[in-house]
Amino acid sequence: MYDVIIIGAGPAGLSASLYTQRANLKTLIIYYDKSSLEKAENIENYYGFENGISGKDLYEKGIRQAQNLGVEVKQQEVLKIEPLINESANFKVTTVKGEYKSKALILATGNKKNRPEIKGIEKFEGKGVSYCAVCDGFFYRNKDVVVLGSGNYAISEVNELINIVKDVEILTDGEKGPEFRADNVKIVTKPIEEITGKDRVEEVRFKDGSTLKTSGIFVAQGVAGSLDFAKKLGVITKNNYIVVNENMETNMQGLYACGDCVGGLLQVSKAVGDGAKAGMEAIKFVRKIL
Repeated sequence: MYDVIIIGAGPAGLSASLYTQRANLKTLIIYYDKSSLEKAENIENYYGFENGISGKDLYEKGIRQAQNLGVEVKQQEVLKIEPLINESANFKVTTVKGEYKSKALILATGNKKNRPEIKGIEKFEGKGVSYCAVCDGFFYRNKDVVVLGSGNYAISEVNELINIVKDVEILTDGEKGPEFRADNVKIVTKPIEEITGKDRVEEVRFKDGSTLKTSGIFVAQGVAGSLDFAKKLGVITKNNYIVVNENMETNMQGLYACGDCVGGLLQVSKAVGDGAKAGMEAIKFVRKIL
């Protein structure tokens, strides 16, 4: 078991880990997608680099710095985060390769935009289009729904829905289907043209002219991010950001969020500061319950 698990290896998550590890707390960073920082050709507004530094170099140096301090870093896709009750740990993180438990948890995967570029998606958000099976699956009990995605995240959403809804299919929107088969789950790989309906989602129209009737669409493209996990945990969010106080605390005890996923100035300097604060507050929390 770990004292602190951090989801995300960008500036916020790595900064948090430097504080928790130096406080002698057993710390694990789990990340999957590389940070958007890597896309920055040259960063000239971050303290300490007189000639600037590429985002890729800054990102890689940050990971090595954390590892040199003793932080464990695992590149695995996180599928689920669950709160634990009446256990020595407060959180369980499930990845494609295993399960990890911790006393405190920090979300720091940035602000991922998982809305696909499909006509009608935005129009029907909250009217048949959902981004959280745990949150909204109950409203579709005994109805036909689809999950939009082509990877492990889509599979995890199917598993949440399969015992609630009448029927669920996976739509990959032209991508290769996931390595997943079940007698009662159909995988459709045709590209999608449009989501249609009157007041709510009623139909998916494919580019080959065929259609599929459905009551709901659960979007699970790519991999889950901090906002996805926060919603599933019942953490308060607003305008697609996680709500935190001045100490980077969410409304769930022991759960912190930092960096782009909490909004504000979307800059490396702010993310590093957020991470430092989240790390220090996680230290206080863990020491208080030891």
